[in-house]
Formats: sequence, C-alpha cells, structure tokens
Amino acid sequence: MTLTEKSGHLAWCALVALALARQDGGVLSPAQENLFLTRWLATALKQRRFSRDVTPDIEWLLKQGRQMGVSAKLASKLNYLWRSCTGELSEQNDLFRLTYALETAKDMHWNYRLLSDREWSGRNAVALSAGVNGIYLSQAKLDVGFNDSGRQINSLTARLTGNVAGVMKLFDRCGWLAEPDASLPHQYSLMAG
Repeated sequence: MTLTEKSGHLAWCALVALALARQDGGVLSPAQENLFLTRWLATALKQRRFSRDVTPDIEWLLKQGRQMGVSAKLASKLNYLWRSCTGELSEQNDLFRLTYALETAKDMHWNYRLLSDREWSGRNAVALSAGVNGIYLSQAKLDVGFNDSGRQINSLTARLTGNVAGVMKLFDRCGWLAEPDASLPHQYSLMAG
C-alpha cells in the first residue's frame, strides 16, 4: 500500500465513523463534529490503528482540531484528503483542481489574493513577506489561463511565500506543478499536471 493509499484509507475511515455517528444522532452540530473527529483521531493515534506513515497526517489534523475548534473544518480536510488520494480529484478539469487547491489553502489559513496588474508590478506592487503563508495570482494571467471547458491554455504566474514546500505538496496532490521562476523572488509558474 502506498503512502497516498494509506492517507486515503485514514480519511475514509474517519469519514465513515463520522457518518455513523451522525446516523446514530451523536453528532448534530459543527461543535459536536469537531469534538467527535478530534477524539476519534486521538484514539486512532493512541491505539496505533493506522500505519506509522500516516502519523504526521493524524497529528496535524489533531492539532488543527484542538487549536482551531470548529473553524478547523476537520470533515472538509478529511474529505479533501480522501478525494485527493482516491483519484477522484484527478478526474476533474484543471480549473476545478486549482480552485480546490486554493480553497483548501485558505481553509489552512493561507492568505490568497488575486492581484491586478497595478498590484502585481511597479511602484504600487503589493509588498510580500517571506514569513507569511501566501498565494498571490495575477488576475490578468488567470483571466486568459483557461478555456471554456476549464483546461489550462496559458501559463499562470503565482507568487508564493511562507511554507512554500507545504503548498507545493498541496498543488501536487491537486494535479498542479509549481516551478520556481528565477526572474523574481517568490515567483512560480503554475502548470496543470
């Protein structure tokens, strides 16, 4: 079993457990959902129910649930993990997968902004901070980047700051590749895989 399959299995088990708890009437609100998933993850970690390979996934989800409470949206994160690991996400068009990656990054508290040409370059350009997790896309490039069926037809330029390795992993799971562009700091070319 590959790491991707193991991560997908973890997410599937958590989502099934949540669905059964909802069916039994034990989970009726977002707060109860967060509490259930946090406890379920803690038990899974303590009892070593899953491969050691997915321990970082469990620990990260657990930390999110404990620190952020309901706003952690654990069920959404598990659903994303399951979709990205089972190949279902890979069957979607390029624009859908990019949007999914950006929405997931926002859920993980990344800053995401579309920048106008004026904000992108020149004296009015937005100042970027290397210490802040951020994704900045050129609105002009995005407008001409896809055809009507959502397939990428032109390159997309992005500026990535903060934990770039983490967001590159997210893009990769969504079928996108972020290649560094040496012309400017923090600049990357995004290409559908």
